Amino acid sequence: MTTNARLRALVELADTGSVRGAAERLVVTESAISSALGSLSAEVGVPLVDRHGRGVRLTPAGQRYTEYARTILGLHHEAVLAARGEVDPEHGSIRLAAVTTAGELLLPALLASFTAKYPGVNCELEVASRTAIWPMLARHEADVVVAGRPPADLDQMRVRAISPNTLVVVGPPEAAQRFDPAQATWLLREAGSGTRATTTTLLEELEITPPQMVLGSHGAVVAAAVAGLGVTLVSRQAVRRELEAGVLVQLDVPGTPLDRPWHIVTQSPCTGSAELLITHVIAHRELGWESVD
Repeated sequence: MTTNARLRALVELADTGSVRGAAERLVVTESAISSALGSLSAEVGVPLVDRHGRGVRLTPAGQRYTEYARTILGLHHEAVLAARGEVDPEHGSIRLAAVTTAGELLLPALLASFTAKYPGVNCELEVASRTAIWPMLARHEADVVVAGRPPADLDQMRVRAISPNTLVVVGPPEAAQRFDPAQATWLLREAGSGTRATTTTLLEELEITPPQMVLGSHGAVVAAAVAGLGVTLVSRQAVRRELEAGVLVQLDVPGTPLDRPWHIVTQSPCTGSAELLITHVIAHRELGWESVD
């Protein structure tokens, strides 16, 4: 196996928790995975895995090395895309990652517009929580991220464009009658959601500890609010139709509305195809993005 293949074997072992799982993902034999891990440990000079029951697990050194392995693999993939994009950006690839709400609300129109003009560009999209996508950018596993406020400690990244986003508290029409934020049930997003973190901060600032219900996605939270299960903090854009239809109403809560613009962030420098995407998004103002450069 090449060094890259050995690194991929290690990363897949870390992700699946077993040699069998890594072998299935890479479509190779289990003995090939074991051989790759042994060769990699010998190359590094310390054990990266050890026996655990009938299987194997990463040693502390292996866990640490895997963090670098992810970055090495991501950077190598990015280098390949950059080289190909330098020759022909209109027939390259872009790895996008977006938080759930942005993936549902913003990316469909953005990608539809872009791919209509550049059908030769292959766009891969991963939709996940905030805590998952920013590490992807840091490890060079994504070329473009669409999310809320970027972490302050991201190096060699560039905020390329922003789009307005306002967070409001909404609930069913009956919730507006004698509404008390401290007594209402608050519907929360899944762990790792930026909106959930913002909601938690808002409740702390209001110094209240109301009843809470955790749901698994943006769509589930909105549906639960429409059904009358509680109130929630959400992007006004994301519930525009529900507000216009009257099945949800905006509620007056101190500290809201909150201005939380969307950001498009890329590597610096980014690939030619990713640069093509940024140029397209900024040029088409109907998509709602403005350049920050």
